Amino acid sequence: MELRQLAYFVTVAEELHFGRAAERLHIVQSAVSQQIQRLERDLGGALFDRSPRRVRLTAAGERLLPEARAVLAAADRARAAVAPPAGLRVGTSTGLGAHLDRVLAAFAEHAPGVPVELVSLPVADRLAGVARGSLDAAFVRAADPVPGLRVLPLWPDPLVAALPAAHPLAARDAIDLAELAGLPLSLTERRNNPALVDLVVGACHAAGFEPPTGPAGGSLQDILATIGTRPLWTVVYASHARVLHSPRVAFVPFRSPGLALPTGLAVRAAGSAPYLDALLAACGDHGN
Repeated sequence: MELRQLAYFVTVAEELHFGRAAERLHIVQSAVSQQIQRLERDLGGALFDRSPRRVRLTAAGERLLPEARAVLAAADRARAAVAPPAGLRVGTSTGLGAHLDRVLAAFAEHAPGVPVELVSLPVADRLAGVARGSLDAAFVRAADPVPGLRVLPLWPDPLVAALPAAHPLAARDAIDLAELAGLPLSLTERRNNPALVDLVVGACHAAGFEPPTGPAGGSLQDILATIGTRPLWTVVYASHARVLHSPRVAFVPFRSPGLALPTGLAVRAAGSAPYLDALLAACGDHGN
């Protein structure tokens, strides 16, 4: 039994959904499932009842949950006891993918031994966290201005089309947006990500078509699973697509000018968090 397995178990138990748990943990769903299965083998019993429509804790899972939380809390206290250097608390944005890996690797070179705590929150909560000081910085995309904060531009995040691997367009090196006319579009609800939804729907209108509406809601993993079984499309950040692996889904770039949202780093307008300069330098390294 590993602490990582207990952390994955607690996250799935809180979400009761493997896809949403994977997004919180910033890993692929298959990795979460594998670690839970290993934990179940080590403990000799099922922790979750799984069905196509719902996930729930078994009686054994219910008994394990408070114990797992206690073990993780004890581990946190043990880490705190050795007084690690003060680090950065950074809010993360869904879909950073390879960008986040490169930034963290570069930050480790600029500030060796300084920990970075990643916090996954909706964009409004991320901005509020920076404003009140519970976060030192936060990655955001096309965020509305917030008093007391400034957003430092980092890089554009291009979008790619996610299509069924069996669709004729999936074999292309690049496609025009208009070629997707008539194929249902599955996007998150606008209230979850207005900048993304407005960008994609507006681009479809500019290309001369109204995209038929596909299933909305659910996690990205849910949408991709659905795309693997029926003719739909959605958009995924190219940086995220590089770390997603789905044999039934193909990720195809758009021809220039394509679709992209700017990514920036939200920080407080007054003052500066420790190691923020090192984080900004890391964001500028390695062609981010």
